[in-house]
Amino acid sequence: MNRAAPFSLLVAGALLTGCGSSDGSSKTAADGTTKLKVVTSFYPLQYAAQRVGGDHVEVSSLTSPGAEPHDLELSPKQAAQVQDAQLMVYLKGFQPSVDAAAKSSKGAFDVSPEADLSLKADDSASVDGHDSHDHEGHDHEGHDHGSADPHFWLDPVRYSKVVGALAEQLAGKDPKHAAGYRAAAKKFMGELGTLDTDFTTTLKTCQSKDLVTGHTAFGYLTARYGFKQVGVSSISPDQEPTPGRLKSVADFVKKNKVTTIYTETLASPAVAQTVARQTGAKVAVLDPLEGLTDKSAGRDYLSVMRANLGTLKQGQTCR
Repeated sequence: MNRAAPFSLLVAGALLTGCGSSDGSSKTAADGTTKLKVVTSFYPLQYAAQRVGGDHVEVSSLTSPGAEPHDLELSPKQAAQVQDAQLMVYLKGFQPSVDAAAKSSKGAFDVSPEADLSLKADDSASVDGHDSHDHEGHDHEGHDHGSADPHFWLDPVRYSKVVGALAEQLAGKDPKHAAGYRAAAKKFMGELGTLDTDFTTTLKTCQSKDLVTGHTAFGYLTARYGFKQVGVSSISPDQEPTPGRLKSVADFVKKNKVTTIYTETLASPAVAQTVARQTGAKVAVLDPLEGLTDKSAGRDYLSVMRANLGTLKQGQTCR
């Protein structure tokens, strides 16, 4: 993972480029009021802010579409966006450069308490009771095995709690439209409740409860719906597995008759393909929804999650 640039340098650059929105103007809503400027750190938070804020907010994301959010380093222009925003929505501990920027933001909102990041990065990634990584000969600098798994949005229940808290943040910043924010959040939370019900109903019939993934991004999803996750790589998608780890996962796949290895849209499929070749399993895409790309199986969070459900139904042989 890339190191974050010192935030003091970004602020200096931001002062040179000036304050205000990216085009130097403030946008207005249909009722003539000035839109609330909301900056979000990556896609799931951007989508939540758009759904809850509606026409009354101007939402931007610090992570560009198709970019890997783990490696985000803020530019001076983005630092100016953070300084100018009335509300900055982020997940503490996920993107170091964003954490640094949040310290100087006038409206930083860390969603991690509502998200309940209670799973550790490797809690659901063991193979037959052993640690998910082969430590021999591996450099662990910068990787904390005890760190929290950040991918809470793959659990619609946790995501829904963040949506509700976000509505209250918007209501506090813009009391005039508080009722609208709360109503929009209630509607979205209802859709997330339906999504959770559909996942629960469909996945309880799966013949296989072993979920083998390219990296361990799906801990909250597997915990919610009764799967065991086994990741070929760790929580960091750019950390290469050792030969010993590849062998352990391949042995697990054969022993447990796993038929599908899941790769992702924003990460290299190489490690998943390697295990698939060694075991005869097929490879399918399971989207961790860190960001949308032209390869995404839907246009927004809900449609991609439903595509994920279809992928799991087929890959895990659910009736």
